[in-house]
Amino acid sequence: MSEKNRDGKRTARERLAVEREKQKATEKRRRALVVGAGVAGVLGLAAVIGIIAANAGKDQGGGAGPVVAPMGARGKDGLAIPVGKDSAKSTLTVWEDFRCPACQVFETAYRPTLHELVDSGKLRIEYHLVRLIDGNLGGSGSLRAGNAAACAQDAGKFRDYHDALYANQPKESDDAYGDNAKLIEVAGKVSGLGSAAFQKCVKDGAHDSWVDKSNKAFRTGGFTGTPTVLLDDKNIYQDRTMTPAKLKQMVEAAGRQ
Repeated sequence: MSEKNRDGKRTARERLAVEREKQKATEKRRRALVVGAGVAGVLGLAAVIGIIAANAGKDQGGGAGPVVAPMGARGKDGLAIPVGKDSAKSTLTVWEDFRCPACQVFETAYRPTLHELVDSGKLRIEYHLVRLIDGNLGGSGSLRAGNAAACAQDAGKFRDYHDALYANQPKESDDAYGDNAKLIEVAGKVSGLGSAAFQKCVKDGAHDSWVDKSNKAFRTGGFTGTPTVLLDDKNIYQDRTMTPAKLKQMVEAAGRQ
């Protein structure tokens, strides 16, 4: 084999090795965005994904009918779904997208603490549903899931269905929640949510325009991504030292005042 051929093969091998290292680095960064939240702080690292979604997302066509808020919706323009007692001393405001993987990271880490604080009457949560991922990746899963969650609120099953949607969340690139049949299937995991009225509400898109209005409110509110989490109007989402235990301490301290 000539020296020239040997040099050519060596160069090709070197180029291949460099390309493999680039691919490994890219994959490592991708995994870190989703599963590394526990190392860098759930809220802090999840913010990276949420900000990407917010910056890249564009408004998609949605409900063209009248804005119909779900039963019990509160706040400005009736855009918040409340969970917990009105007498709670602290209020947590959450802006979320059911297709958003960072939202699932937050929910998985904080759910036990949030349930404990709500059930003890110390915390009230107001959920605002948006559809950033639909605009970022296309599809309608954020809208359809938001509408279905509002339908669950009508049936008095919002919290259970909310948790089931995150427990069964498809990959961000998979618009499985764009299929009403899939959303009804997930509802089957929630006791008492299989009624014909719920299914009709989902299929009719009864709250589509309401979800779109909530999404517009998010965009005009100056928020940077999902989830956006405010405790008594303080953005704790930006606090990289935040943990479920720290959140619990803050809520309990507010209750003693």
